[in-house]
Amino acid sequence: MRSPAEARVDLDAIGGNIALLRERAAGAAVMAMVKAEAYGHGLVPAARAALAGGATWLGVAKLAEALELRRAGVTGVPILVCLGVPGEPYDQAVTAGVDLTAGAPWLVEEIAAAAERAGRPARIHLKADTGMSRGGAWGAEWPPLVQAALAAEAAGHVEVVGLMSHFACADEPGHPSVASQLAVFKDMVEYAEKAGARPEVRHLANSAATLTRPDARFDLVRPGIATYGLSPVPAEGTFGLRPAMTLVAGAALVKRVPGGSGVSYGHTYVTERETTLCVVPAGYGDGVPRHGSNLLEVLAGGRRRRIAGRVCMDQFVIDLEDDPLAAGDEIVLFGPGDRGEPTAQEWADALRTISYEIVTRIGSRVPRVYSGGGEDG
Repeated sequence: MRSPAEARVDLDAIGGNIALLRERAAGAAVMAMVKAEAYGHGLVPAARAALAGGATWLGVAKLAEALELRRAGVTGVPILVCLGVPGEPYDQAVTAGVDLTAGAPWLVEEIAAAAERAGRPARIHLKADTGMSRGGAWGAEWPPLVQAALAAEAAGHVEVVGLMSHFACADEPGHPSVASQLAVFKDMVEYAEKAGARPEVRHLANSAATLTRPDARFDLVRPGIATYGLSPVPAEGTFGLRPAMTLVAGAALVKRVPGGSGVSYGHTYVTERETTLCVVPAGYGDGVPRHGSNLLEVLAGGRRRRIAGRVCMDQFVIDLEDDPLAAGDEIVLFGPGDRGEPTAQEWADALRTISYEIVTRIGSRVPRVYSGGGEDG
């Protein structure tokens, strides 16, 4: 059955982006971040495409995502869960060979207890808060975390395999916090290693730092949005990345209406003269932002058209003026821009947000249709 709208995902683009990031990483290993359904692209297919492109690690936010990857047969590669919360089934993570992040002594203890139940040590990465004031231990909190982890390691319950942190402003090259966080991270790594930690990897760089800060790459980089071809620093261009997602819909209805016709809820758009309207079967229930009403553009009939009136839950309207279009004809909401269609970055700019939100918000009732990477439709 044909879907009213679909997100077409080019897996070769994902693989190609990873290959480019590997080159830019200059010897550091690449952890492809596939959290949040791979930024809306599909967790398992995107993970496999990233691995085919040369990633040797995968990163997720939540344990359920890592376990889903393991159940899907993604084995033989380290998967890091970056967000640690109390009460998770950490014994399942240990059994599945999933790496865990700990930013507080109580979490080290909880993971160690789970590892004891599982009968094998947990692989953990200690998270340092170097200035983002989000996850991880900072300042005086760092030595107790390191000591708790090393004690659990001496008891045979954990292996400290990583030391990590996260940039707050790497997407703003030259921001003073970038250099500050980098210096703090080096100091915190030095403390942990002098205390006896022997990590496999030290990692700090996200997409932006991977592309713009060679001194932040260490042993491993963690590109997220760049994996999917969207620039983490739009002001500095695309870096040669290729957007992987194209969102399309088939015209649901095309009809002529007289001038003075109010369109959609609230009549925030009124036709100036007799014109042709087209109903597009995608709405905020599918991830098209409602605050894009009367603002966002799409490609229809070879021309860009602005959304006319309010975006509804399941549909929106565009004004074709006198141009022809038929029910079923394809409308491109956003894509790489090859055919003149808007890009996810253009939508983000119009909405004063980031491209991450545009692709990640595309809902589950929009099927992902894959090409490349050994996938066919």
